[in-house]
Amino acid sequence: MYRTWMRFFTPSPLHHRLGLVCLGVGLQHGTLPAVGPRTLDHHVAVVVHSGSGWFAGPDGRRVPVIAPSLIWLTPGVPHHYGADPASGWDESFVDFTGSATATYTELGCIEPDRPLVPLADTAAPRAAIGRMVRAARRGNPLLEVETGAAVHELLVALRRARADVGPDGDPVLQALARDAFQPLSVAEHAARHGMTPAELRTAVRRGAGSSPKDYLLTIRLGRAKELLATSDLPVAAVARRVGYDDPAYFSRLFARRVGIAPVRFREQQGRAVPGGWSDRVPDPEHPPTIGS
Repeated sequence: MYRTWMRFFTPSPLHHRLGLVCLGVGLQHGTLPAVGPRTLDHHVAVVVHSGSGWFAGPDGRRVPVIAPSLIWLTPGVPHHYGADPASGWDESFVDFTGSATATYTELGCIEPDRPLVPLADTAAPRAAIGRMVRAARRGNPLLEVETGAAVHELLVALRRARADVGPDGDPVLQALARDAFQPLSVAEHAARHGMTPAELRTAVRRGAGSSPKDYLLTIRLGRAKELLATSDLPVAAVARRVGYDDPAYFSRLFARRVGIAPVRFREQQGRAVPGGWSDRVPDPEHPPTIGS
């Protein structure tokens, strides 16, 4: 016995310009029939919440699937999978496509080379899929926009839910973020972790989808923007705070990446905060009241 609920959508060309569109969503439970062998022209994320089964890729070799797990089905790749015929499994699936899939693949959020991914838990992915299910009500004028937005959320949730990533993220990335404002080269950062520069590049590329240099630059420029927007520190002082001893080099780098000079960025913000910048993340569900 098994139970199935599913909806399929046909987004317009205008919706496709959003970068990601949801083509279908489904919830299935029980001793489901096997899927395939088949080949698709779009992506599918199959989230196995509980139970077990098997998966076979292009070589036809079956490997076990034990929940919680994610099965990536990518365009043009033959696949075949199914739940255990005796115990079954509980699954959700989302069909999607769009130009943004290439970028999410480069960032490591979609992994064509790893079709079977163990997950730590499926609570956050289930919540994102739940939003698609609720949006799928008949006659919803925002169906394609809501489900497309939820696909973005799902890809992030699946990336965070990977069993090989801790709840606070990759420890190498955490350490780089902690040391980002120190004037260290990539080789010096690598040495601190007992890694070669090549090993560090591989780790950061897999964890953040960028090179160590770009990862550090993103953190430094983010902090520089905060200081420019919320303090009266001279640009030279801001440069030193984020790891650059040469303010002219910092200004050129800032202008090249941000598109405007640091001084111009400050003028546009006009939000000096005499009381200082808070690093405490606010709770959107319980905002502070006036006077608190």
